[in-house]
Amino acid sequence: MSRRKKGEKIDGWVVLDKPLGMTSTQAVGRVRRLFGAQKAGHGGTLDPLATGVLPIALGEATKTVPFVMDGRKEYRFTLRFGEARSTEDAEGEVTATSAARPTDEEIRAVLERFRGEIEQMPPVFSALKIDGQRAYDLARAGETVELKPRKVTIERLELLARPDPDHADFVVACGKGTYIRSLGRDLAVALGTVGHLAALRRTAAGPFREAAAISLSKLEALGHIPALFGALAPVATALDDIPALAMTETQADRLRQGQPVLLTRDAPPSGALRRAEAGSKLIALVRSDGASIQPVRVFNL
Repeated sequence: MSRRKKGEKIDGWVVLDKPLGMTSTQAVGRVRRLFGAQKAGHGGTLDPLATGVLPIALGEATKTVPFVMDGRKEYRFTLRFGEARSTEDAEGEVTATSAARPTDEEIRAVLERFRGEIEQMPPVFSALKIDGQRAYDLARAGETVELKPRKVTIERLELLARPDPDHADFVVACGKGTYIRSLGRDLAVALGTVGHLAALRRTAAGPFREAAAISLSKLEALGHIPALFGALAPVATALDDIPALAMTETQADRLRQGQPVLLTRDAPPSGALRRAEAGSKLIALVRSDGASIQPVRVFNL
């Protein structure tokens, strides 16, 4: 006899404005409990000292998490010059100091070096795994953490403001795997000083934007399921960049059973990924071989 899953079948995305001081895992747990959902996940970790857009997937939306993880991210961050810290943000211990403070002109002159595809060394205090263990767990245990640099893409990097000589505000748009703490550290070094992130806010993750984000306090104030559903975005929101393909109910049933569907006309190019829909309902993610489509992910909606 199969065990009944705990919780309700709730499907969709919550675009949470994650508060300061909370881990992404804690935020997911709070939202999952509010909705009483069976399953939950998120579309990209935010550090406890970071705020902003944390897309939280409930139910069938968890099947679309990789598309958000792979998507473009946007941030605003404040770099504090003069102090390097062990965690590369304000949480860590001071490891080096410098009296040097760059001018605005010097900052703007160096930004071009960090645009495009660059090599970046991830922070020692990161969630990357080394022999099955998280780097931050090893670092907190006092063990030596050896990470390798990797290529990341910075699409946009601009100086926004200079509140005082010790601080500079930036905006950045970047690809998957970019560490903003590492970017801040490397920017400071390139400017002949040291530094760490004093503040970090994510303003976009894939299709999810800051303007649509809801705070945890507002979610909790809604208090009951009918009202909470107003904060739930459709599962397909994460797949907005993938073209839709209209299916008949007969074709949709075949896809739901994991079977391919032969297309007599208008077949997508071989290798193309499509969002198969019947009416307005998302059925599956499918891949074409030029004549038929094969389900890659089937949704139980």
